[in-house]
Amino acid sequence: MHASEGARAAAVARSVAASLGLPADEAAVLHDSNKLTLRLLPADTLARVAPADGQVAQFEVGLARQLTEAGCPVGTPDPRVEPRVYERDGFVVTLWRYYEPTDAGEVTPAAFAGALARLHAGMRELDVPAPRYTERVERALRFLADHERTPGLAPADRALLQETLRSTAEWIAARGAPEQLLHGEPHPGNVLATAQGPLFIDWETCCRGPAEFDLAHAPEEAGAHYPGVDVELLRRCRVLVLAIITVWRWDLDDLFPDGRRMGEEWLARIRVAAVGK
Repeated sequence: MHASEGARAAAVARSVAASLGLPADEAAVLHDSNKLTLRLLPADTLARVAPADGQVAQFEVGLARQLTEAGCPVGTPDPRVEPRVYERDGFVVTLWRYYEPTDAGEVTPAAFAGALARLHAGMRELDVPAPRYTERVERALRFLADHERTPGLAPADRALLQETLRSTAEWIAARGAPEQLLHGEPHPGNVLATAQGPLFIDWETCCRGPAEFDLAHAPEEAGAHYPGVDVELLRRCRVLVLAIITVWRWDLDDLFPDGRRMGEEWLARIRVAAVGK
């Protein structure tokens, strides 16, 4: 969020928490992107705040509750308040339990894979509507077709990304792997290292697809520990995910810190992957 909007969002989060009996004299920013994630003290609750338009906050809270009931390794809404979306002054606020990070601060590849497998097992039991992963491919292709949206891409790089997205998505579809409900983006930033073990958070990108699509977001070493993984499918999913996120880094409106440098690095990796097909 821009600084002025972020300040308003933090004030709204503090106000909502205080109105629910959770004192929030301080608000420490933990993450700032399309949503603002705050640790509110002294109540020690986690607030996620976003502009009200086009949000899926209610879906996230509802899914987190179902996954918790299914015994999945997920971060839970704050049990001290009603688990719902609070809307105020153009923002939506959800309140979650704050988990103190472990001293190690990292999740090992084996623990990551084990937790993701448990999450997938629980998600297979849920009947939750969600878009297929292919919608991200289609959106990325639309961005590439819009030269005004992605003006910094050289013609050869644009063509490379288009071909990579289309051919890789076609290969994955032809593989015919079973599809299920997925987290959508279980990268390390969406996994908490806690005393209870790894816990997954942030459900706005939930989708349907093969388990390998989720695993493609995890650290590469985790793949060897995931039970029954299709190694070649995982490799192709990693290429697909890399191509998608590379497109986002070339979006004119992208605010990711140091995004253009990352976009250049990822393009170089995709060129290598294309040569090695």
